[in-house]
Amino acid sequence: MELDDLLKKFHEYSTQDTTVLEYAWNYSKEAHSDQKRASGEIYFVHCVAVADILVDYKMDQETIAAGLLHDVLEDTKITHDTFRKEFGEEIYELVAGVTKIETLKFSSRDEAQAENWRKMILATAKDIRVIVIKLADRLHNMRTLKFLTREKQLEIGHETISLYAPLAQRLGIFQLKSELEDLSFKFLFPDEYQSLLAKVQLRYVMREKLLENFKTGLEKHLAGTQVPCRVLSRAKNLYSIYRKMLRQEKPFEEIQDALGVRIITDSVINCYALLGTVHSVFKPVAGSFTDYIAVPKMNLYQSLHTSVMADSGEVIEIQIRTEDMHRTSEYGIAAHWRYKMGEKGADKHLDEKLNWLRQWMEWLQDLSSPREFIESFKTDLELDQIFIFTPKGDVKSLPVDATPLDFAYTIHTDIGNSCIGAKVNNKMVRIDHALKSGDMCEIITRKNSAPKKDWLTTVKTAGARSHIRKYLREHGQLQD
Repeated sequence: MELDDLLKKFHEYSTQDTTVLEYAWNYSKEAHSDQKRASGEIYFVHCVAVADILVDYKMDQETIAAGLLHDVLEDTKITHDTFRKEFGEEIYELVAGVTKIETLKFSSRDEAQAENWRKMILATAKDIRVIVIKLADRLHNMRTLKFLTREKQLEIGHETISLYAPLAQRLGIFQLKSELEDLSFKFLFPDEYQSLLAKVQLRYVMREKLLENFKTGLEKHLAGTQVPCRVLSRAKNLYSIYRKMLRQEKPFEEIQDALGVRIITDSVINCYALLGTVHSVFKPVAGSFTDYIAVPKMNLYQSLHTSVMADSGEVIEIQIRTEDMHRTSEYGIAAHWRYKMGEKGADKHLDEKLNWLRQWMEWLQDLSSPREFIESFKTDLELDQIFIFTPKGDVKSLPVDATPLDFAYTIHTDIGNSCIGAKVNNKMVRIDHALKSGDMCEIITRKNSAPKKDWLTTVKTAGARSHIRKYLREHGQLQD
């Protein structure tokens, strides 16, 4: 890729002046001029590839420039002071943030690994773009992993699948998450990967016609509604199929890997209108409907999900969403950086949308033990959520296996602190009871009741743990 190609792609979505980008390109090229990668390519090729991935995610100019320069502080003789003078505070902070992550080693599975992840998350909490650059860097490294030793492949593959892919998912960048997972899968389990790839391709060839027929029929029915929309087919990534096989303990042939389509329209009201049309034409599968528009996932994801029976007898998964929701589901948090460019229709509520992430970072910061931190981090990265109702019908989302105590703290700190029990679906339960999606939970409180130290091992969420710690510290029952 040449500079002109990068600028052309950038100008497809931004009107920003690109002087900084051009300077960053030439500066990085010069700084890395005598370096080569394990593949034998000149090192600058990697810098360009990272910038290209960031442009694909429509990031702002400062982030792309930092992508071009992300290894300058670590791998060249250029000093921090010189770099700051050349590129200013914002780009310096982004590159310094990525450099901090580079110096952390996550290969061992002990306290040191936990402490390094803690440092990384806290170092990047100030600016989420640091993580996005790091994910782009990791994606290109995974694409070129074949040039490294088998030992290195296993080390990097394990680190990617256990921490970087879940992080991409938590940020809602599903495209990137899927590619990181499949590349890790390819190197960690090469035989299983090749075998599954062959089976999936064969099944796809057999079912492509079936999906095409369903799409044609669906488009015909939707055209009659006069609602503007487009229909896309959707492929599951290999690793998610492999996980399903392990979870269900079934061979590939027995996995009900439903065919999937997405219907994308222009407004929320039309999402529901199209859902009505789909259900009036095709028989819905009982219990398959989930409304992530009314109750979005923690990583901003929104869609209506339903499954229907095709005329052929196959189950088809359908997701219905607006163009904005689609962009968020592909690019996640990256989609919301456009606001910096002051474009028309840019997201004015970015702070609100990123608030859960900042809050999460603060809660994690409050954990004193590195082991506790990594456990909490991994729990909160799990994106499988359950939806719990308050007696008034409000919905709260929590991680799987969350307890009434976690639920109490999502309502209000005081409710959590004074909780003495709970009713789930009108039956009394213990505060460590594992909640299930759809449960109605009523918290029972008592004045002057207070958190106990053993609650720290009961709760599953970083937020609840943070509130309990704060109370115990303030009342002299906990020393950090």
